[in-house]
Amino acid sequence: MSIQLYDSATREIRAFKPLNPGAVSIYLCGATVQAPPHIGHVRSGINFDILRRWLTHSGYQVTFIRNVTDIDDKILQNAIKEEMPWWALALKYERVFTHAYKELNVLPPTYEPRATGHITQMIELIEKLISRGKAYAPGNGDVYLDVRSLDEYLTISKQKLDDLLISPDGDQSFKKNPQDFALWKGAKPGEPSWPTPWGAGRPGWHIECSAMAHAYLGEAFDIHGGGLDLVFPHHENEIAQSNAAGYPFAKLWMHNAWVTTAGEKMSKSLGNSLRVNELLSKVRGIELRWYLGSAQYRSMLEYSPEALEESAAGFRRVENFLKRAKEIIGQNPEMKISKDFAAAMDNDLA
Repeated sequence: MSIQLYDSATREIRAFKPLNPGAVSIYLCGATVQAPPHIGHVRSGINFDILRRWLTHSGYQVTFIRNVTDIDDKILQNAIKEEMPWWALALKYERVFTHAYKELNVLPPTYEPRATGHITQMIELIEKLISRGKAYAPGNGDVYLDVRSLDEYLTISKQKLDDLLISPDGDQSFKKNPQDFALWKGAKPGEPSWPTPWGAGRPGWHIECSAMAHAYLGEAFDIHGGGLDLVFPHHENEIAQSNAAGYPFAKLWMHNAWVTTAGEKMSKSLGNSLRVNELLSKVRGIELRWYLGSAQYRSMLEYSPEALEESAAGFRRVENFLKRAKEIIGQNPEMKISKDFAAAMDNDLA
């Protein structure tokens, strides 16, 4: 049986066939390193680590890119609150994320590009969009994507352009359309900036991932992943600007569902998030991984302390059984996987 994966764009499970036989290219939206990770953040890392490991087990050579967003509005805001340089705050929390992934036994990515290390590629992509008539620089240092110039838009979320609220990116008085979003943001006092042909400034969020995906995986690649909350606007805008540049971009889109608490999405803004380091003081990393990987990746995972402890206890029972079995029969060098398990994994990691 070939591997079947759910495509968020077509909303169906279909046979996975990579662009290049025997090789799979994956881009996963990584952390915006503004604060310590909560378990909703690392669920994405675990889910796509499972996908990567299964593809590798199935014989594919996997190139796995997970970016680091180290320049962003929230990073700048939190740096002011913590009274430290923005780059120091970003580096501080990047290290915290890296430690969390290690504790949860998430494999390091093949490459882990930082946004600030790819400003040149972002500027080149924006220049291409301007030259193709898909983006415009109104003269205030900003650059916007002209969404009404696109052949297609909103291909995953299936929304209608005229139903969208005004994009909060940038100065509305300089936009051709209220829904246009910023590719580049003109310099503001006290903020970091880089020189460009249209004035100094810094990149918008969406252009970062398009540029880094292109830099490491080329014009087309197999799988783009991320959390369900990234479908709009982030992934829709990635598709829009990449397609507008003439790039096919991702062949298949995969999104993991949220971790919820009391039925609400876990997030810093709602004040209901649980930091990874808090839970690692209660259970081992492998037990937290087991818990976060226990639900199929497209299913919501409702957190409760009782559910975590029950899951951890279940893992310990399995662990103890395997330990006793090894003492009795010795190490099994083949480590064969059952046909039923393989069939379930081939069916959208079910």
